[in-house]
Formats: sequence, C-alpha cells, structure tokens
Amino acid sequence: MPSYEYRGQQIEISDSDTEYKGYFEAAADHRLVVKKCLDCGLLRGEPGPGCPWCTSLQWEWNQVSGKGTIYSYQIVAHTVVPSFRDWVPFAIVLVELDEQRGHPDPYDGLRITTNLVDENMDPEKEENMAIGKRVEVAFLDGEDGFTLPQFRLIDEPPQGTVWQHKV
Repeated sequence: MPSYEYRGQQIEISDSDTEYKGYFEAAADHRLVVKKCLDCGLLRGEPGPGCPWCTSLQWEWNQVSGKGTIYSYQIVAHTVVPSFRDWVPFAIVLVELDEQRGHPDPYDGLRITTNLVDENMDPEKEENMAIGKRVEVAFLDGEDGFTLPQFRLIDEPPQGTVWQHKV
C-alpha cells in the first residue's frame, strides 16, 4: 500500500481501493477524472459506490476539462487539523465543472469539493473569491510522487451573477 505525506499527514491509498487509486493515478499524469455511470451515462465527482441518479454500481473513469465555476464556498477560520493551521483562513470550494451543467435537471451539475489556491499553491485570498468566478484545475506535485488536484482562479468572464461573502 503506497503511503504519501501531505502537509505533515500520512495518506495511504490501498492498491485495492477503486474509489481513489485510479483518481490519484490520473492526477499523477495531470489529468482530472470523475466517474461515469455505464448505465445512464451521467458523471459524478464525489466518492460513492452507486450512481446518485440511477443507483447503478457500474462505472468507469472519465477525463474532464478541469474548468468550472465556483458554485459555493466556505471560509475556514479555525481548523482542527494541525497541518492546516498555517493556511487559516482558507476556503473550501464547491466547483461546478463545465461538463454536465444543468443535467439531469436544471439544478444538477457535476460538482467537486476542493481547495482554492493561488499561483504559488498557497490559499487564495478571501477577497479574490466569489460564487460565479471561473476556475481551473492545478496539480500540486508532492516530493514523494503524490499529486493532488487543486483549483485556481482564471481570467474568464464569470458565470451568472457573482456573489461574495462579506469580507
């Protein structure tokens, strides 16, 4: 079982862990992948054994563009995880990827939870983020071969009405 270190924490990914092994192998090649249901064809970004729309357990990895829009975010002002204390305050963002926006119904989409970082892979400043701003995947390459997909702001017109927490 490979073991990696990220921000002082040990991360172990079992060779039999189909939920994460393929995801991190693709990330090591700087590819962002999500699950595609083999029965209904819809994509899903968050972990889970079954398709949330048709409940099928049959899926395969599918590469996506890595571009999207900030759908929601939360500022972490106090973390209980010691290795993230020097990041506070930082944002956890829900990114709606460009693929599958508005499917299977107008309020659904392909969304993943991630960190928002700047060009140095440090936490993005709170005053720079807002719902509706455009983002793209950026890969954080660790020294031990562990690669973690993160997201950063890009210079594209926002999607919809931009909304921001009061800073």
